[in-house]
Amino acid sequence: MFLMRRAKVEDVPTLLKLAKMVHFINLPADKDIIGDKISWSRQCFLKATRGDPAVGKAGTSKGKPGKNAATNSPSKSAASTGQSGLASAVTRSDLFMFALEDTESGGVLGTSQIISKMGGPGHPNVSFALHRKEKFSTSLQVGATHTVAKLVLDESGPTEIGGLILQPSYRGHKAKLGRFLSLVRFHFVGLHPRLFSDRIIAEMMGPLTPDGHNTLWEYLGRRFINLTYPEADNFCQYSKEFIISLLPHEEIYLTLLPPEARSVIAEVGPETIPARRLLEKLGFAYKNQIDVFDGGPMLECGTKDISIVKRTRFATLGDAAEVSECRELAMISHVDHDGEFRCVNVPAKIGRDGTVSLAQEHMSLLQAEPGAEIGVTPMGEPAPGGGLAAGENGVAAQSSASSVAKRPKSSRRSAAPRR
Repeated sequence: MFLMRRAKVEDVPTLLKLAKMVHFINLPADKDIIGDKISWSRQCFLKATRGDPAVGKAGTSKGKPGKNAATNSPSKSAASTGQSGLASAVTRSDLFMFALEDTESGGVLGTSQIISKMGGPGHPNVSFALHRKEKFSTSLQVGATHTVAKLVLDESGPTEIGGLILQPSYRGHKAKLGRFLSLVRFHFVGLHPRLFSDRIIAEMMGPLTPDGHNTLWEYLGRRFINLTYPEADNFCQYSKEFIISLLPHEEIYLTLLPPEARSVIAEVGPETIPARRLLEKLGFAYKNQIDVFDGGPMLECGTKDISIVKRTRFATLGDAAEVSECRELAMISHVDHDGEFRCVNVPAKIGRDGTVSLAQEHMSLLQAEPGAEIGVTPMGEPAPGGGLAAGENGVAAQSSASSVAKRPKSSRRSAAPRR
């Protein structure tokens, strides 16, 4: 069976191995930064699930200075770099880092993240906005349409999802673990909407060459910032000031680029296509904004418009049910007495009275007893025979979401007593 939980410090070695497989700003191949992110994530989970007031801004707890994700790099602290973008946003914004565990082996198979606010006043999120310009010569009776890119500095602070990676040997698993890693984030947003922006973005990675480089960067970004793609990507862990200072703020005519550079704009690599399709099914759309490094598309959606968020509710856990009674696949989460978040994607029995029942083994996995408050996202019919369903028929299914009781706002806390 598989359990989704918050990432823990003991997961660092495995997450470091996963990070070395990709080129994610949100999951750098640096054990110290990963460890710092996990520590900050724990505080954010506790604040969300227990209403813990100890967590403050800039990664601080009860007045103690938090460790910035960049402090392990010489002379690259927020103060010394005019830090902006991700590295700064992580210290100013809540970060939730999930880990997928194989409960039989105890091993971590993958991870995903939510950053509650990406950027803000003084530390904008940076992208290129694309639009078309038409030119026409009356004397030649000839016209042309050009795509131009213009730097956008967004200080509105949208929520961002990212950092999703699954071990290669588990990709294509019948339990659709990559999908679970993605959807659990929206399940969590649906349970704690006050912590997130009214808009969620996903910056999809553009196509990379076999050696980890990007064609658009070589022909565009590197003409203004003399760093390789991996070097520039890595430096973003500490600051994005160099992007704002060195990239032109004027319109850039992409017609000037060679075809091989233009061909990757707003595209994703083969390994990212399934993730993009899943987000589009949930309501995300491309709105002519791309990443300034690799040209990958930025997808976005109103938080309240995401189907998973809309179907997520709080409910009461009923008595243990027989496997044969659990006929509907659902994401079910619970917070234990220590404020620890756990989530499973299993068949459930959803009652019209708002109670939800699970097989005893799934209740044990959640460490939940009858009467506990749980989070529920109905997903659709489970695979025949019960157990962890192989298919998720319910990305667009409405199923019995309306039968799950919506918890009064005044009681939206963990059912576990606060310590």
